[in-house]
Amino acid sequence: MNIYFLVEGNSTEKKIYPKWLEYLIPNLVRVKYYDQVENNNYYLISGEGYPRILYDGLENAVDKILEIPKYDYLVICVDADEESVEERTQYIYKFIQPKEINLGKTKVEIIVQNRCIETWLLGNKRIFDSRQPLGQPLSNYVSYYDVSQNNPEEMGKYEMRNHADFHYEYLREVFRSKNTTYSKKFPNDAKEKYYFEELQKRVRDKPQDLKTFQSFLEFCEKVRNSTIQRAEEE
Repeated sequence: MNIYFLVEGNSTEKKIYPKWLEYLIPNLVRVKYYDQVENNNYYLISGEGYPRILYDGLENAVDKILEIPKYDYLVICVDADEESVEERTQYIYKFIQPKEINLGKTKVEIIVQNRCIETWLLGNKRIFDSRQPLGQPLSNYVSYYDVSQNNPEEMGKYEMRNHADFHYEYLREVFRSKNTTYSKKFPNDAKEKYYFEELQKRVRDKPQDLKTFQSFLEFCEKVRNSTIQRAEEE
């Protein structure tokens, strides 16, 4: 089982996804270069934002997969941004449809972060207790929408330019309230196992929350089971 991950973000996803894959599929080993994959490997690269990920990133991914026909999956990870999950997914599938003919055995999987990866990270109830005294502007954010009680994926954009900007600022303020920091270059505790386990707990306790994060977990579970099955058959 070999996987080519093409992620939208240039910083956060490149730091967080490898950690999550380590927790979920420990026998899947990352390689530094795309042509190093052999068995149970993955390669991860940034598409340098959206829509560049579809034009430059996808074109390069298809070329590399054709050159090294060892990949079982091409996984494209993008933000929903201001679109619905369905709109973004349909657009990407329509965009890549002409290229799928060339991918051979390589299946395409689209993971949409609704609205962005910070939206998922806001699902950690352990790091944030809205019942505690809160400073500004976090108390205003919580009054607008309490992510500890309500689904972060359904949160609006407050008074900011777009959803991603607000969700990012909300998460930064949550971290600041715990005397720590979060940024795209330095996600710090957000990539640690205890933090990830709290996100898993959130969707177990409230399966109606973070549906797109659940899709990522389900894909990883499918891959993990497949690697185990193949190992048993060999």
